[in-house]
Amino acid sequence: MALTEVAIRKAKAGPKPYKMGDSSGLFLLVQPSGGKLWRMKYRVDGREKKLGLGTYPEVGLAEARRRRDAAREQMAQGKDPSREKQREKARERLDAENTFAALASEFCEKRRHDGSRAWAPATAKRCEYLLSVLNSSIGNLPIADIEPADILTAIRRIESKGKLESAKRTLQLAGSVFRYAVATARLKSDPTRDLRGALMNPTVTHYGAILDPAGAGELLRAIDGYEGQPITKLAMQLAPHVFVRPGELRHAEWSEFDFDGALWTIPASKTKMRKDHLVPLSRQAIKILQEAQLLTGPSDYVFPSVRTRRRPMSDNTINAGLRRLGYTTDEMTAHGFRAMASTLLNESGKWNPDAIERALAHGDSDKVRAAYHRGAHWKERVKMAQWWSDYLDKLRAGAEVAPVKTAKR
Repeated sequence: MALTEVAIRKAKAGPKPYKMGDSSGLFLLVQPSGGKLWRMKYRVDGREKKLGLGTYPEVGLAEARRRRDAAREQMAQGKDPSREKQREKARERLDAENTFAALASEFCEKRRHDGSRAWAPATAKRCEYLLSVLNSSIGNLPIADIEPADILTAIRRIESKGKLESAKRTLQLAGSVFRYAVATARLKSDPTRDLRGALMNPTVTHYGAILDPAGAGELLRAIDGYEGQPITKLAMQLAPHVFVRPGELRHAEWSEFDFDGALWTIPASKTKMRKDHLVPLSRQAIKILQEAQLLTGPSDYVFPSVRTRRRPMSDNTINAGLRRLGYTTDEMTAHGFRAMASTLLNESGKWNPDAIERALAHGDSDKVRAAYHRGAHWKERVKMAQWWSDYLDKLRAGAEVAPVKTAKR
């Protein structure tokens, strides 16, 4: 006889557990404690098994029958309801563990140690920060439950503060995290793929840089008169001679320099292109480095933080020094020394453009061509490094020096 709600409510606890049958294997197990548990009895491969369907009154009679019918449908498909329930619990447990914040952390850790594609420390720090901004909104959500609208709402909070470039980069990073989840079989598809074009495009801005000889000479003289921290002054004096990326200059270590060979070897782990970058050192560059060695050598960072030698100087130190000299962000930046060298070296007409590109450590998508250029232009780069430092000395002295295009060597 089928159960009724009235019969279930009136059922009293006894000294032993007893069953109240319904139909198709469904029954209510009444415990001595008064608890009432829904169970379903069924057979798989001739073996009798029981499936828990919930507790009364949280699960009423109608819901218990619906769950029984769903289990019977699974049996009709050749599935074991108990095993499917265990799998569902496992999936729920994984979903709870696989939050966006957890996957983002896992993804960043992978990119930190991703062979030739590994992030540089500064890149890793920046990316981890941008992803952490999303933690307050979607960080604790299971990654499988996150919808495009959830992501867009979170990114728009960044955009609303006028940080358009950060918003765009954060969306790109979030997409990378979702695609990593897809690749590791924890997500079916990337929900950011439909958000392209949803954000405002930031205005493209260029690094402030002085590109004319007279202005360069004036800047070099201003740097020589800098009255701040001596190590900051030396970093600003060295920057125009080697014109490496600001992060590579800040993270330079004494172990990377060979004064006898007039060579600075920047390891792949510190370069944007993830390849060792060789920088020929002029006599002027070596002299500046030797002065710095008296202050910070012979080991660890060439340009350490003022607080501790275990960390490099801040990424804003050189820019702050330039501001102190009176140069605005639009006029000159730490990155601007690269543009200055690129412009004036090219305008001189003395050097092969490929040699200049190699000196700037710009990538080449053609690996064979890139390997050839590294070897073919090394001697030219060594000559160019000394010519460039000599040219800077003339500009510093106030000589009327204007690059004149001549035949390439």
